[in-house]
Amino acid sequence: MNFQFNGFNMMFPDHSRPFNTTYKCYSVSMLPGNERQNVENGGKIIMPPSALDQLTRLNVVYPMLFKLTNGTINRSTHAGVLEFVADEGKIYIPYWMMHNLLLDEGDIVEIESVSIPVATYSKFQPQSVEFLDITNPKAVLENCLRNFACLTTGDLIAIKYNNTTYELSVLETKPGPAVTIIECDMNVEFAPPVGYTEPERKEKEEEPMTIDPTELMPEPTGYVAFKGEGTRLDGKKKKDNGSNDAPIVQRQTYVRGIPDYDHPYGLLRFDRSVRKTEQNEPKPEDSKPQVSKFQGAGCNLKKNPK
Repeated sequence: MNFQFNGFNMMFPDHSRPFNTTYKCYSVSMLPGNERQNVENGGKIIMPPSALDQLTRLNVVYPMLFKLTNGTINRSTHAGVLEFVADEGKIYIPYWMMHNLLLDEGDIVEIESVSIPVATYSKFQPQSVEFLDITNPKAVLENCLRNFACLTTGDLIAIKYNNTTYELSVLETKPGPAVTIIECDMNVEFAPPVGYTEPERKEKEEEPMTIDPTELMPEPTGYVAFKGEGTRLDGKKKKDNGSNDAPIVQRQTYVRGIPDYDHPYGLLRFDRSVRKTEQNEPKPEDSKPQVSKFQGAGCNLKKNPK
């Protein structure tokens, strides 16, 4: 009876049991063969072929997502899988992921298959102010996240752009602390980088005017007090004491920013007279001033035009 029971389990495996096992963890640089920069600059891992064989026998939700946990300090993160070509009993993960889990080469890590929600929002904080030198950081981040499958709040991910590696801290993810970013519409925000200080705003000082605005005001018309020169009653000439007795022309007080509301309105004409030259002397019949053919048309200025 016991043999038949075990044979029954082998023919019909338990699909409700999740994938949960332990492996020795190594960085991608330890993977034999050609270098795989797409693994080092992403958020996916490489697992052994036996893991694929075991996953196909279980009821695993696709895409395959895993929770990696360092049991000694109870610290975890999430990742996707890129290939199943690792040596048996080993997995290869990006260096930044090993740094988050505080793992060394050959340490034991626990891997469990999980199902997490699709991301709708995430907030990142660059770890250096050099990240502000990127012209379009959102486009750069979107392109780099194509090599990622998951985001976990609290992780410190690394992206590479123009041969420079930038570290970003994942401050917040919605709708949960761990989300998948495969085929999703996700709103992205950036917090001020670490060490960034807001520049001080200096009030712009008004530059002094090179021209005295009172010189632009028209001369007063009509009676102006104390405009003439003084004379002696006995008819003698006034002694010249070296002082400048030129009449002082009083101008209107300059008031900035107030238009002349009393300016008369009506018909304006713009006439241009022909300039006289030595070669083109005026004829007797041209005693009247000539008017250019570019005589401007009149325009009727009215207050409150409709």
